[in-house]
Amino acid sequence: MKFEHKKQKVADVNVFVKRVFRYMLFALVLIVFSVGIGTIGYKYFGAPSWVDAFHMACMILTGMGPVIPLDTDAAKLFSSFYALYSGVAFLTCTAVFFSPIIHRLLHMLQVDDEAI
Repeated sequence: MKFEHKKQKVADVNVFVKRVFRYMLFALVLIVFSVGIGTIGYKYFGAPSWVDAFHMACMILTGMGPVIPLDTDAAKLFSSFYALYSGVAFLTCTAVFFSPIIHRLLHMLQVDDEAI
């Protein structure tokens, strides 16, 4: 998953599209993993239904906040640590998803006109 150097030509469109899909797949795997951790954690500590646990995990992961009240201290602690993790995970997913696009734009701005 290496990008081309600024002295190299801009990557072909096919290479770029493959790169975008690879990075998008990695971001999707990280999102599914994060939602899975949250869903299982909320189900275990908070004991809501599976749908409520999934809904809660998705809302926390995107930064929207809790949906259902948490009664136990263990559920509140899990929710706190999951919220901290979610902030980092969401920003990481965003950075991974947009990195090939931003790299291509910046690369196009730095290469000589003949290299494009």
